[in-house]
Amino acid sequence: MDEDKNITDLDVIELPTIPLRGLCVFPNMVLHFDIGREKSINALEKAMINNQHIFLTSQKDENTDLPTPEDFYHLGTIGKIKQMLKLPGDSIRVLVEGVCRGRIEEVGHEVPYFKCSIAPIREPEILKDDPEAEALMRTVLSNFDEYININQNLAPEIFASVVTIEDPGRMSDMISSHLEIKLDKMQLLLETLDPKERLEKLNEILLKEIEILNIEQDISSKVKSQINKNQREYYLREQMRAIQEELGVSEDVEDEIAGFLDKLNGLEVEEKTKDKIEKEIKRFSKMQQSSAEATVSRNYIETILALPWNEESKDNIDLNKAEDILNEDHYGLDKVKERVLEYLAVIRLSESLKGPILCLVGPPGVGKTSIAKSIARSIDREFVRMSLGGVRDEAEIRGHRRTYIGAIPGRIINAIKDSGVKNPVFLFDEVDKIGADYKGDPASALLEVLDPEQNKDFTDHYLEVPFDLSKVMFITTANTTDTIPRPLLDRMEVIEVSGYTEEEKVNIARKYLVPKQIKENGLTAKNISFTEQGIRTLINYYTRESGVRNLEREIGNLCRKVARNYVCGETKKVSISGKKVQEFLGKKKYHYDIIRGEKEVGVTTGLAWTIVGGDTLFIETTAVPGTGKLVLTGQLGDVMQESAKAGISYIRSVATKLDIDKEFYKKCDLHIHIPEGATPKDGPSAGVTMCTAIISTLTDTPVRKDVAMTGEITLRGKVLPVGGIREKVLAAHRAGIRKVLLPKDNEPDIAEIPEAVIGEMEFVLIKSINDALKHALIKE
Repeated sequence: MDEDKNITDLDVIELPTIPLRGLCVFPNMVLHFDIGREKSINALEKAMINNQHIFLTSQKDENTDLPTPEDFYHLGTIGKIKQMLKLPGDSIRVLVEGVCRGRIEEVGHEVPYFKCSIAPIREPEILKDDPEAEALMRTVLSNFDEYININQNLAPEIFASVVTIEDPGRMSDMISSHLEIKLDKMQLLLETLDPKERLEKLNEILLKEIEILNIEQDISSKVKSQINKNQREYYLREQMRAIQEELGVSEDVEDEIAGFLDKLNGLEVEEKTKDKIEKEIKRFSKMQQSSAEATVSRNYIETILALPWNEESKDNIDLNKAEDILNEDHYGLDKVKERVLEYLAVIRLSESLKGPILCLVGPPGVGKTSIAKSIARSIDREFVRMSLGGVRDEAEIRGHRRTYIGAIPGRIINAIKDSGVKNPVFLFDEVDKIGADYKGDPASALLEVLDPEQNKDFTDHYLEVPFDLSKVMFITTANTTDTIPRPLLDRMEVIEVSGYTEEEKVNIARKYLVPKQIKENGLTAKNISFTEQGIRTLINYYTRESGVRNLEREIGNLCRKVARNYVCGETKKVSISGKKVQEFLGKKKYHYDIIRGEKEVGVTTGLAWTIVGGDTLFIETTAVPGTGKLVLTGQLGDVMQESAKAGISYIRSVATKLDIDKEFYKKCDLHIHIPEGATPKDGPSAGVTMCTAIISTLTDTPVRKDVAMTGEITLRGKVLPVGGIREKVLAAHRAGIRKVLLPKDNEPDIAEIPEAVIGEMEFVLIKSINDALKHALIKE
């Protein structure tokens, strides 16, 4: 050992060098390895002749047979040969002990062996009482103990030999030599000269290896338990079979197959379909019943035999009964009910469903789904609903092919199977929200389903046999037709289910919503009642919608508050008035525009359509000295901006007739603003309103406050028709306006307005801007 210590005192020493393949030697490490390459044997013999010291380093790539100095690491370990033994086949087994780290300073020669100038590396000394080193040693020892317990390839005695080492550097080298890690990580530890830094890196490697070993152990135990479970099940199954044979009980599949064949014989299906099912049953009978394939086959046969091939509801189309049911379930919606009754009358006369599919289109909460339920109830048919919102996979419609694990039929076939009849009323809800992605286009798959000429032979991918859907009454619902693919929309007849008026909402609340919510919340008429004023307050100031969904929610909210008070001891009956509504629900959430104040210059009242119904729109215009700029504010969309520009162009063309300065577009800037700037606005309906406001500003003529208008304009001053007349007029009526200017071509739409509103309103039909100016501007 004194000789070894002398080596560390030398600056440089020339030693024979052996590059090792897949092996890394650490100081104080005793190990043996075999060498067979000629250069390595020569280097070993030279070392034995001199002082038995040799330099051991690792090859970067163990597959290199004839390494050069660039192929091995230049930091390795100076070792001392303890023993050598010649083996058969010209190879030698060597026992060496690592002395210290060394670095190659220069390669002397490469033939007949590598001879290198080695600089021994002295390790930095660590104080015996260094707390950081002590903490690192304890942590590494703890993790190494856990590593040995998990790794079955290492003997437990190794830990006993390591735990007695007090030197941090020597301990880290000893532990590193026993780790089963990649060579590059071993080399990293060898090249880390500071013992404390080496301990930190060693600790990181230990933690990662422990995590990997734990995962391997979990995987191994899962695989083992699964194998044991399968073996146990097989053993029990064989035991059961032997017991049944001894008892004379044969749990053969013969009874099951006979049951399948009996069901098949009772079906009235096409010969091809029957042959296909029979072929599958025979195939199933030859399978090993414990196999996964037999389970798949059994599921297929059970599914196809459970379909209602021959069962159907007997139609009972009584139009008087149907009308009574529709009136009982829904208030208002006269045009929708009329169209539904016409549809049922045609079905009764023709005894066929061939014809357009009904598509109920309207805003949320107006009763589209419940209308479909009422149709089913009125003709005594089963009702099936399928929501298409967010459906992106074609397999949802057509089913999965049986080549896939876990394949199931499409939702259409599943729904018909669950209904038990082949002619239910089938509702496709939210058909406007259907999607498409890489899995296919469900909308295209629906084309076959909804086409009366094709759906009599609808083939689900799972069934692989045609099923007749021609007797199913399909109904669809949507909030808008804009997002429905055109080919799909072409197969449907659209019925508009528009929003309810305030009067209709009051009646719906009194007849349906209030009794329903009182019952659902455990109350009775003795505990709570709603006044008409209370219901109107809810409608106008706590909900803003075309339907009645939120209205029902708020009624339920009031009922819950009364129920709580009742349980707490307040047994007095509560009458829900407008004041009581505000007391229970807090401040008003919405405020409708009410026409107040005096006539003003440059302020006109327009009418707009929104998804929750009609609304009034105040358009403010002002002119200031400038250079002819047009400023538009209030989040106006492209169409509204174009309407404003078209109006200015028209005014310039008739400026003389209107007594407006021809050069106004050069001398002043026009600013058009629509309040509630946070709300985006767009559409052509405000064209006539904006044009009138600009003319009022430029002529300094006030506009009547009690007049509202709507209509699209052209560059020639013509007023074109627009949509949403019913909702717009109702909004004007609610705001206190009694005179509305409508495009002449919208005259037929007046018939859709409730008679109670028509009786209180004056409608002026206009063809041009001049007609609007006559009724809107107040000339002195």
